[in-house]
Order: sequence, then structure tokens, then C-alpha cells
Amino acid sequence: MDCQVALQQLIKSYAQQPERLSKQVRLEQALRQSINQEWPHQTRLPSHRKLAAALGVARNTFSLAVATLIEEGLLTTSHGSGTWSCKKVAAPTTSTPTKVQLSNRAQRVLRWPGASTVQSGAFVPGIPDIAQFPMRKWRQLYASVTVPQNALLLSYSTGGYGPLKRAIRDFLARWRDIHCDTEQIIITDGTHNGIELCAVALADVGDTVAMESPCYWGARNVFTAAGLNIEMLPWRPEAGHALPATPGPVALAYLTGSHHYPLSVPTSAEHKQRLCEALSPTYVVEDDYEFNRDDHPNLLFDAHSERHLLVGSFSKMMFPGLRLGYLVVPRHLAGPMNRLRSELFREGRMLDQAVLAQFIFDGDLDAWCRRIQRDYLGRQQVLHDQLRSLPQVRSVSAPSSAISLCVEFEPGINDVAIAQSLLKEHLIVRPLSPVCASSDPRVGLVMGVGMLSGETLVREAQRLRRCLEPLLR
Repeated sequence: MDCQVALQQLIKSYAQQPERLSKQVRLEQALRQSINQEWPHQTRLPSHRKLAAALGVARNTFSLAVATLIEEGLLTTSHGSGTWSCKKVAAPTTSTPTKVQLSNRAQRVLRWPGASTVQSGAFVPGIPDIAQFPMRKWRQLYASVTVPQNALLLSYSTGGYGPLKRAIRDFLARWRDIHCDTEQIIITDGTHNGIELCAVALADVGDTVAMESPCYWGARNVFTAAGLNIEMLPWRPEAGHALPATPGPVALAYLTGSHHYPLSVPTSAEHKQRLCEALSPTYVVEDDYEFNRDDHPNLLFDAHSERHLLVGSFSKMMFPGLRLGYLVVPRHLAGPMNRLRSELFREGRMLDQAVLAQFIFDGDLDAWCRRIQRDYLGRQQVLHDQLRSLPQVRSVSAPSSAISLCVEFEPGINDVAIAQSLLKEHLIVRPLSPVCASSDPRVGLVMGVGMLSGETLVREAQRLRRCLEPLLR
């Protein structure tokens, strides 16, 4: 490939990265995308000086980004020969490939579309605004808790860090109108860990778990890996759940909290109650994936019930790499499930838990949630206005304070192919149809607003519309 063509593609990819990220991170992402999606193997890059000047960055910044890609094996360089791309290609082989012997459960998980290999870029769903998060305060809190007197924070925990459980108890009372005892709260390593604990503790292999369609793909994968039989029941905001004609025994009902993911619309406690009356599940697990301060009436969860559990995570509120969450369980399950978690997963992350506890006690989490949810509402309005008049669009979820937005298409549209076409333009979205039941024909796209804001959001929303128009026509 000609160096000038490679340069133009890199400039285009760099311009499409969220401007709130640092220049080095934007460079690294632009280089990865160009190498993996644009450049042939062994493409020679222009000189570092020319590239830095064309991109408007310091040579040192560019050199640091190149060094990262060299460590990842995507670039190679040597004195006098320049810098070359190293797209990873499978080496030809004449021998018979070794058959991978995975369990049936693992093969079922891997057959479904899962987490995208691209977790950063325009409209990537499920990622909050990590660029605006008050990281300076977060680092200061780490410095304040890592002192000799807190050496026990380096050990295993037993049931979670007490102050964090108290902080979560008070946070749930303020934001979700949930009044529970501290002992009912189990600290987890994020939502998936909490769902896995529920699957292992409350159901046996072959038991049935009822899920809504469309569903959260991550929960479906966890239940599949646990060997549970999944029954997906379509849910429509205007009509409720499609109930089975002859419901069988159901061990778990896994339901969305107050704001549905991936449809990105408010849920209905009445619909969920009607479903539970029809199915009579042994336990009801509600996943409070996204929420705002005023939508708690949509929750079915009752902290005083003997069969209701609530799953929550700070990853969508703060940043995904935190991997801390919580389970609120009935009182009679608190002791056994805490012990089970300790036996299966071993508990740690005490430093992280201590920092998060102080972050909540200081009022920083409340302030952050209020601020960023206002921002998300405005960002969704921008995207909603660009998408609602496109051809073949049946509906666009109303602007809300969540990080996700869903656009539904008319039947017959190939949403998987559209998502793949948009990926070539560095527009990262998730198709809706793969997370729907076979009896649920809905198609559409799920996208996020966490990584875009301001003029960048407006520009990328317009570009998304321009790319979608010919695909939908």
C-alpha cells in the first residue's frame, strides 16, 4: 500500500476517535483499527515526524503510541528500515488441526455473538463516559487508604468490606428507595459475577431460567455456562410479556430492572408481577443495569421478600474496569451465599472496595451520577433526532439518562449485516436480533452515547445517519 494512502486512512481513523480521550489513546486506537481493518499485512508507515505533523501531535506522544503497538505485536520497527504493520494472519499448515475439545455448554456460549473485540469508538454500547470521570479524586483516595495502618486491605475479605456495604445500603436508599439491612448486601466482582453466583446457588444443571426477549447477552451466556435451560419470553413495553401456554417449573426468573436493556425504555413492575404470577419462579433476579433517581417504581424488587434478589454494578455508573458490584439477597440467603462466594471465587479487591466506599461517603458518586445523567439525556436527544426520520425505522427509544439507545427497524431488515457494514466505518453498534428469541422477529441496532459528546457527537451522529440511509434503502 502507498504510504500516502496509509497516512490518509490513519488521519481519518484518528479524527473519528472521541476527542475527550488523550491523544496517545486516540492514536493507539486509530493505529489498531487501521492495521486490523484497513492496511494490508506489512504496510510501511510514513516517517514518525511526518505522521506526527499530519496528525497534529507531538513526536513523543506518537512514539509512545507506536511503542504500545510494538508491544502488542501489531507494529515492528528497526533502525534504517522504518515502521511496518504486522497484521496477525494464520500461518498455513499441512497438518491436521487439533480438534478443540470444549464442553457442550462452552460451545453453546461461543456460538452466540458475544462481547465485541472493539470496545472503544463511536456509539459502542455499554461503555460509560470514562473520559470525564473524576480520576484525580479517585487516585487521591487510593493514596489515602494505602497506609501501613490499612495493611489488612491486602488480604482476603470475608463477606465484603463493611464500610462499602454500609455505603451501598445508604446509596440504594437514596437512589432506589430500597431499604435493606447491610447483611443482605454481598459485594461482587461486577454483574456477571453476581448472576453467576445466583445461578450456582439457586439452580441446578438442567433447571429452567426465564428471560425476557430481547435479553442481555451477558446474562444469557452466564446461565448457559451454568448448564441451565433458558426460556425466552418476548416483552413489549405496550403489551407486557408473552406468557407460555403451559408453563413448566421455573427455578429463576431473570428480569431487567427499571430501565430495559437493550431496548432502552422504562420497564413495568406490573408486567413483571404478572409474569411471576404466571410462572411462579422459585426466585426472581432483577438486574438494575441502568437507572435514574426517579424510576424506582418500575422495580419489582422487595428487600423484605424471601424470593427477590437485586443485581447491581458500578461499571456502568463509573468505569468498566472497576469490576465491582453488589447483590441484595433475602435475609435467609445472606449467610449461605456469602460463604459460597468465598469458597468459589475467593474474595479480595479490598483496596478497591475501600476507595469506592470513601468515594460514596464523600458524596462524589451522587454528584457524578447527577452530572453525567444530565449529559446522557442531552446526548441521546442529539442521536434520537438524527435517527427517527430514517427510512425503515419503526421506533427510536425516547431520550433518557441511560448510556444506551435502541433503534428498531421494520421487519426484513438485516441488522447483523448493517452492524458489520458500520464497523468498516468505525461506527460500533450491536444488532438487536441475536438477543431475541426465535419467536421474536424484532430487528434493530443498540448503540451507546458514553464515548461521544459535544461537537464530536453531532458530527458522528450525522455521519451515522449518512451511512445508514443507503443501507436501509
